[in-house]
Amino acid sequence: MVPLLVSLFHVLVVFLFSFAASDTPNYGSFLQCLSTHSHNYGNPIPIYTPNNSSFSSILNSRIQNLRFISPIHPKPYIITTPLNEAHVQAIVICSRKHGFFIRIRSGGHDYEGLSYTSPLTNTPFVLLDLSNLNSIDVDIDKRTAWVQTGATIGQLYYRIAEKSLVHAFAAGACTTIGVGGHFSGGGNGFLTRKYGLSADNVVDAKIVNVNGEILSKESMGEDLFWAIRGGGGTSFGVVLSWKINLVVVPPNVTVFSVSRTLEEGATDLVHKWQYIAYKLPKDLALFASLAKANASNTTTTSTGQASFQALFLGGTTELLEIMQENFSELGLKREDCIEMSWIQSVLFFAGLPTTNVSLNAFEANILLSNFKGASDYVKQPISKTGLQGIWRNIVQMSSTSILQLQAYGGRMSEISDTSIPFPHRAGNTYKILYLVNNDNNIEELRRLYKYMTPYVSKSPRAAYLNARDLDLGHNEMWTNYTPSYEEAKIWGSKYFKNNFDRLVKVKSRIDPDNFFRNEQSIPPSFT
Repeated sequence: MVPLLVSLFHVLVVFLFSFAASDTPNYGSFLQCLSTHSHNYGNPIPIYTPNNSSFSSILNSRIQNLRFISPIHPKPYIITTPLNEAHVQAIVICSRKHGFFIRIRSGGHDYEGLSYTSPLTNTPFVLLDLSNLNSIDVDIDKRTAWVQTGATIGQLYYRIAEKSLVHAFAAGACTTIGVGGHFSGGGNGFLTRKYGLSADNVVDAKIVNVNGEILSKESMGEDLFWAIRGGGGTSFGVVLSWKINLVVVPPNVTVFSVSRTLEEGATDLVHKWQYIAYKLPKDLALFASLAKANASNTTTTSTGQASFQALFLGGTTELLEIMQENFSELGLKREDCIEMSWIQSVLFFAGLPTTNVSLNAFEANILLSNFKGASDYVKQPISKTGLQGIWRNIVQMSSTSILQLQAYGGRMSEISDTSIPFPHRAGNTYKILYLVNNDNNIEELRRLYKYMTPYVSKSPRAAYLNARDLDLGHNEMWTNYTPSYEEAKIWGSKYFKNNFDRLVKVKSRIDPDNFFRNEQSIPPSFT
C-alpha cells in the first residue's frame, strides 16, 4: 500500500506543478521537496490541496470558531497532516526552503483563527495540522505523562483517569482544546488556584526549530524552554510533545452550579464574590459568570443573571462550612452540591453528561460557534455602580454574551511573574474572559470592553494570550507579518508585561529571520 501511495503522490506533484507554478513559482518545487522526504521517511506525508475532495473537511475539522469558515478568510494553499515527527521536520525544512510560511494548528481554538487562517494578507501559507500527533503516555508511578501536541486536553484527562482516579492535570474546562496552544499560552482551569497553570507543570518538551532539528529541554536550552511555556510556542518552532507533572486529587470532589438573577440580588453577590473568591482555600475554585437571561415573569423581557460554579477538592460538608463562613449570601444548600470523581467533574463543567465517562464523551465539540473574545485582569474590586453598568451593557446586547470571572490567588500568587512568560500573578484577584456569540455584534463587545477601562489593570491593560485578540494592536499595512519591535510591544506588553523583552531576545537568537510568525507572534529585535 505504501509504494502505491508514493506513486500517487508523484502523480499529484506533477499535476499540481502544471496548474500552480505560474501563480506561485516555488509551489511545485515545494511539493517535490515533500515527496523526496516521503521517500526518506518511508511513508508519504499526507497533503491536501483545494483540488482534493477532502480539503474542506480537513480544514474545517478543527475550526472551532465558525466565523473563520467564511470564504472571505484566506485559506491555506496546502494542508499537511504529518504522521510522525520526521514529517514535521520535512514540512518545516521544505516550507522555509521554498518560500512558504506555515500556520500550526493543534485544537483549532485560537480566538482569532491564527492557527489556520491568515487574516491580514494573501501570502500563500501551509497549514501544519498536528491532529495525528496525539499519543499520550501516562506513567502513574512517576506522576508524569508525555503528551503529543495534537492531543486534546479531554483526551489527556481521560487517559490519566484510565490509570488512576486520584491523579489529574491542571488545564482548562473545554475538553476539545488542543494541548499545543493551551500549554504554550499558559493554560487556566479549575485546578489553577491549587496547582497553577498547565505551563507551570511542564517539565520537558520536544520542539522542531527553524532548521528542522528536534530539540529537547536539554538541547534547546533554558531560555527557549522558558519561552515556549506561556510565551506562545508557534513564535519559536513546532512543539511536538510535552512532558508534564500530574497532580493529586481526592477520590471524590464536590461541585455545584447555582444562578441568581438581578431581581434575586446578583449584583450584591458578584460584588461580594470579588472580595472573597481569591482568598478562599486553595482546594476551592469558585468561578462566576455574568450573562443575559429572560426575566422570570416574561419571555420577552431580559434581565441579568450571575452563575456561580465551584470545584472543591473535598466533601460536601466541608464545602458548606467554607461557603457559610465566607459567602453565606449565596445561600448554598446541600442539595445544590454533587459529589463525584474528578474525571466526572471535568464533564460537569464542560456541560456534558457525567454518566458517560468515555473517550467519545470528551471529544464532543462543545465550543463550535461564531464568537469574538477578549480578556482583562482585575486588581481591585469593581464597585456596585460599576457592576450595574456592566449589567446594562450585557442586557442591551442583541446577541448572547457572557463574562466569565476566574478567581486567582492561591498557588497563582506564590509563583514568580518571571518564572515563565505568563506574568499575571500576585496582585491580580481575578481574570475576565469576554465572549459574544455572534460576529455581527462585535461592536457591542468593543463598547463593553471600553466601558471596563476604569475598572481593570492599567499600564499596561493586561490580557491573556490564550484569549487572542487582534483588537489589542495590529496594523494592516504590516508587510509579510513583520511588525517592528515598537509595534509588537503594543500588544506584547499586554500579554507578557516585562517578560516581552526576554521573549524578543529568545526569538532573535532562535529564529532571527522570523520564519515562525503570525499577526501577534514575537518579533526578532531587528525588525
